[in-house]
Formats: sequence, structure tokens, C-alpha cells
Amino acid sequence: MIKPISSDLPTPQFDIRAPGRVNLLGEHVDYNDGIVLPAAIDRYVHLQASQNADDVVELTALDLGQKTSFPLENLKAENLPDWARYPAGVAWAAMQRGLKVSGIRAVFTSTVPIGAGLSSSAAVEVAFGALWNELNGWGMSRLELARLCQQAENQFVGVNCGLMDQFASACGVEGHALMFDTRSLEYEPVPLPPGSALVIADSGVRRSLAGSVYNQRRADCEEAVRILRNFLPGIGSLRDVGVEDFNQLAHHLPEQVRLHARHVVEEIDRVQKAVEWLKQGNGKAFGQLMYEGHASLRDLYQVSIPELDILVEIASRLPGCFGARLTGAGFGGCTVNLVEEEAAQTFVQGLAQEYTSRTGKRAEIYICHASEGVSLQKGQ
Repeated sequence: MIKPISSDLPTPQFDIRAPGRVNLLGEHVDYNDGIVLPAAIDRYVHLQASQNADDVVELTALDLGQKTSFPLENLKAENLPDWARYPAGVAWAAMQRGLKVSGIRAVFTSTVPIGAGLSSSAAVEVAFGALWNELNGWGMSRLELARLCQQAENQFVGVNCGLMDQFASACGVEGHALMFDTRSLEYEPVPLPPGSALVIADSGVRRSLAGSVYNQRRADCEEAVRILRNFLPGIGSLRDVGVEDFNQLAHHLPEQVRLHARHVVEEIDRVQKAVEWLKQGNGKAFGQLMYEGHASLRDLYQVSIPELDILVEIASRLPGCFGARLTGAGFGGCTVNLVEEEAAQTFVQGLAQEYTSRTGKRAEIYICHASEGVSLQKGQ
């Protein structure tokens, strides 16, 4: 028997939880065919639903105190409130593929902080995708489900995200990070150090990633490939450029292009090293790569801000911290810290107090653990 989360749906047929995610290493490499290292976290979108007799979707967003409904035929994003575009996009993407999508009555709530860079929107998409996958017998694997949800966000919502967020929410493994190859879509769970926690610190600065800045970074990476192809004819992206080759050829690149491309080449190399350290259970060596990754995002890719730098610098001096870095696109948002479980509470207190004293801002800090991906329970 499923315990209802709202009187709006007294007898739900399905109960679904889809986690948020944090990226531990491999930042700004997804659009360069690189390898990323996300983990699903134990903060969830919690969805309950029952099938409707007609082809209408009725939604209640409990946290917002808002409701909406829409017919499944002729779906258009502009006709919907922003929050409803994510589930509607999943329905639209499925129907684009010729899949059956049933009308539903659904309520959902979330413990994934909105706007903190922990992928609350991807968790909403994956939760609804898992619901319709079960309800309509699509038979999709978790990776296929993630790709459907990415299509929804790209083509219906209009956000040109990579696959990592939906992938982590769908495919997470408890106690593990996920080494995810954004080119081949192969992935492998990699164990996090036993007795460790993921502490996520929200700087309180909302990300203001201007499209022009993001687009310029992408353009610089593409320019680097264009120039380096004169010397390495077979390369398709910066993923194909090793650190040694880059060092020998970097002087051919304009300064800004060289800085940004160097971050990507070295970050991909860091992820490959990090996987080996994690497999060996060496949290200290992995943490050092986190610090190096942050320095690279600050100095080479130039996407950090003083508040994130301060959070990392404070964390590096607190007992029990293996490593820290900004996570996400940068220009605000969060840092992620790998911390010994037994030191986590003291770490949070120390980080919060010193951050406020140095910046005058308040950091929201969450102790999390790597969790399983989306889960679904049927009612009686």
C-alpha cells in the first residue's frame, strides 16, 4: 500500500523517486566528448500518480501550491507554466517516437533544491519518464529513458543540456560515482571511499551563466580543434588530444583559446586518473584532483567567482575533507566536498560560519550520499 503524499491523490497507483545529481569531476567536458564523473544523490523528486480515463494530464506541484492540466494532443510549451514543461516535454518526446502516452493524475514534491545546480529539472523528467515507461510498457532501459528525457529538455523545454543530468538520475548506483563517457555512452559505477559523504555547499549566488559567455567557451574549444587539426589530422574533438600533444602544440593557439582548451584536455585526463584512484580506495589522491580541477576552472576556464573560491579554500583547511571544487557551470551555484562521514557535521558548521564571516552571505549546506537511480513502486 502506497502512503499518499497529498489528499489530491488519495489512492495512487504508482510511487516514483528520482534523485538529483552532483558532478564530482569532469566539468565543461561534456560538449567536448569527454568523460564525466557524476553521482546521484539522496535528494529526490517524489512523484505519485494514477492513470486517467481520458488523454489528459493533471498535475499538482505541491511545493509551489500550483495545479495545471492539459490534453496530450497538440502539446505546446508556450501554453504551460514553466514547471509543467518538464513532464509535458517527456510526454511530447515519447509521442514524437510513436509511443503511447496515457493520461495521468499526478502530484509531486521535491527535496532537490531548485536553482542550486543539482538538476531538479532532470529529476522531474526522469520521474515522469519512469512512470510512463511502466504504465505504457515502453520497455526502455534506464539509459534510453535518460536520452528520451534529454530530448524533452532540448527540443520541448528549449534548454540545450547534455545527457549527464538525466543519465545520473536514471542510472545512479548507491555508494558509487558513475564514470560516463559522453561520446560512446558507456558507463561504469566507481566506488566512493567507504565512510565518506558528499557535502554540497550552495554559495547563495545564483548562477548567471550568460549565454554569450557559455557560447564563447564552446566556440573557443571548437576553434582549438580546428587549429590543432592542422597538426593532428584525425581529431574530432578535444577528447582526442592528449596532454603531451597539447603541450607541444599549444603555442599555435591564441591565448584565450589556449587557456580554455587546456582546461578541457587536462580535465579529461584528471577524470581518467580519478577513476583509478577511486578503484584503489584512495580518497586523498582523488580529493587532490578535485582541488586541481577547481583551480583549472578558476584560472584556465575562468568560470569561478570569489564566493566559490572562498568555499573551496575554507574546505581545504577543515579536518576530514578529502577535496573540494565548484560543481556545475560556474558563475555561482555550489561546491561539492568529499568528506569523511564522521567529520561531516563539524565540517558543515565550520564551513558555514567562516563563509558568512568572510562574505556576509549565508551558505545552504547539504550532507548527501551517492544514491540509486530512479525507483518505482506499484500500489496494491
